[in-house]
Amino acid sequence: MELFTAQNLTFTYPGAKAPALKDISLGVKPGEFLLVCGPSGGGKTTLLRLLKPQLRPFGELSGQLLFGGRDLASVPDRESVSAIGFVQQDPEAQIVTDKVWHELAYGLENIGARQEEIRLRVGEMASYFGITDWYERTTDSLSGGQKQLLNLAAVLAMDPKVLLLDEPTSQLDPIAASNFFQTLKKLNLELGLTIVLSEHRLEEVFPLADRVAILADGQIRALDEPVRVCEQIRGEELALGFPVAARLWERLGAEATGSPCPLTVRDGRRFLTERFPEKEQEKPLHSDKEKDKKGEKIQPALELDRVCFRYERETPDAVHNATLEVREGEICAVLGANAAGKSTMLQIMAGNLKPYRGKVRLFGKDLTSLRGTDLHRNMLSMLPQNPGLVFLDETVRADWKKMASVSGLSDAETQMEQLAARLGVSHLMDRNPFDLSGGEMQRCALGKILLSRPRLLLLDEPTKGMDAYAKRNFGLLLRDLQKSGVSIILVTHDVEFAAVWADRAALCFRGEILTVDPPEPFFGGSCFYTTAVSRMSRDLACHSVTLEGLLAKAGEVRHG
Repeated sequence: MELFTAQNLTFTYPGAKAPALKDISLGVKPGEFLLVCGPSGGGKTTLLRLLKPQLRPFGELSGQLLFGGRDLASVPDRESVSAIGFVQQDPEAQIVTDKVWHELAYGLENIGARQEEIRLRVGEMASYFGITDWYERTTDSLSGGQKQLLNLAAVLAMDPKVLLLDEPTSQLDPIAASNFFQTLKKLNLELGLTIVLSEHRLEEVFPLADRVAILADGQIRALDEPVRVCEQIRGEELALGFPVAARLWERLGAEATGSPCPLTVRDGRRFLTERFPEKEQEKPLHSDKEKDKKGEKIQPALELDRVCFRYERETPDAVHNATLEVREGEICAVLGANAAGKSTMLQIMAGNLKPYRGKVRLFGKDLTSLRGTDLHRNMLSMLPQNPGLVFLDETVRADWKKMASVSGLSDAETQMEQLAARLGVSHLMDRNPFDLSGGEMQRCALGKILLSRPRLLLLDEPTKGMDAYAKRNFGLLLRDLQKSGVSIILVTHDVEFAAVWADRAALCFRGEILTVDPPEPFFGGSCFYTTAVSRMSRDLACHSVTLEGLLAKAGEVRHG
């Protein structure tokens, strides 16, 4: 018997012109690992929330939704609360207590479990997930990865039959995300736990799934084993987010030779090794952008000079001796682990936090003298990590209009329409921003920020919640802004995006900037903060850090 069964499921939000889900028929078997992916706004979050009665969105629902052969709506709350676990996208949104140990016990306490049972399950989960070292800590002292692991442990303490996860790694650094995915697969294999995961980060999780469902425009476009889904969807825009090994296989025309579609870095490397020779000798990768075409030094858009900052007097520095120079007209990506100090550094750049030591200069001027002035506001704009903080009105259009008015835009309506079309949010302009998916809200928030016409744009996790197609359009938009003279600093965990679109990448560690390099030497020389393409092609003649770069070098090797 299937654990979940959806038959002809259709759901429409109040006031929406079209259903969010259309005629969905889907079964989830006990012990299955089902990956749900597809474009932002395609219906993934809606589907997952319909499977959890306590999180069901308000709207019109038709069709049949069964849990263990029973109508899901008829399952008692106490049973569905414990049997159906849910881990949300934002780690902060799910934590409700102040201590780690209390968070682990909270769900069990609420369903009236016996004290002995609570102690046993909490101790067991803390040991299994390696939480014992921070068992007594406050929840607000944890990093993003620790908080998400705590959420997972707290849900599993209730012994659910199925675990639903809605983009749980969107705010995790690459190493933490990889560990999280491996933990999910371990739970699936060792405990037989049924997992339904919605995710945009497909490189590592795609091969772990038993089946993959592609959800687009509220409909299931494909539902099969991972390899077969890659074969069915190849060449379409929906395939942009597939593992790079599968996209490489398709771009090199390997299906004509009968080679199986690779999904992992290991299989992708084997695929490349059979076709391309090893490097004759390692060539140092350098790119000097210090000077423009006339040989003159490019003016810095922003400078951090040995900046130090701490949140409280007795706490360690969150930013320590940070030194960074971002050149005018460049895109600079700042990467690093959760809690490394990246977002704090961005807040210092924006003038929202004041360092106790060091200097911050904006286009050659001391930020201290500019802070709070009209000149400061006209120089830079910042998109925070939580895009909901950007919105004040009931519709996206109303919010944008106010920003356009404050910025003194002439022909504001036309410019708003053009920007909305470029961001792919024209159909969302009259929606409440808090009714949008994570990726949709992110794009709408970015649009509002861009209406302020900044010279320096600060972005904190701007691709969070975006699908691969939206990321590509966003990257093209950044390039257009760059050509118009805008300098861009983005804090990101998305190494693939940074490798393609950034001019330089910086690594932040314990509040310091360790290195700043162009993408080729930065990602090509890293073991973990690198791309799947680099891992697959390292030591080969076609080595590159991006897919397009690899394909270009592959062509050169063949013709050579």
